Amino acid sequence: MKTGRTWLPGAMLLLLAGLAQAAEFRSVGAAPAVLVDAPSERARKLAIAPRGMPVEVVITYGEWIKVRDASGELSWLPAKSLEPRRNLVVTAAMARVQAAADEGSPLVFRAERNVLLERLEAPTSGWVRVRHADGQSGYVRVTEVWGE
Repeated sequence: MKTGRTWLPGAMLLLLAGLAQAAEFRSVGAAPAVLVDAPSERARKLAIAPRGMPVEVVITYGEWIKVRDASGELSWLPAKSLEPRRNLVVTAAMARVQAAADEGSPLVFRAERNVLLERLEAPTSGWVRVRHADGQSGYVRVTEVWGE
């Protein structure tokens, strides 16, 4: 007996495909960016995003992008304020950056909460390769940073 619900499996697949999309992250460019509450030059200013700050792209609307920051706050900024380079921000109280993607490898340096690290490679096995502004590089657990 047909119930008229032949569209249901297709709709479920589309819904699941949308949920499975990876988040898109970018970083604020060379100059700090003004975060506002709406996609307009006349919108209320909320904060200043420092250069290099990672943000998650929520939606693009013309020349504006709605973003989420590491604290979960949503705001808008001009699309031209962002660059594709990926930075990560340390969320752990003190992240350990190791010489290799292994807990037993030598410690290269420690990074305190809110320190920006440049993402050098996509994560593998729960680790991501990063570089500090002073040039030191190594691997940090993805659970200790945001922007991935």
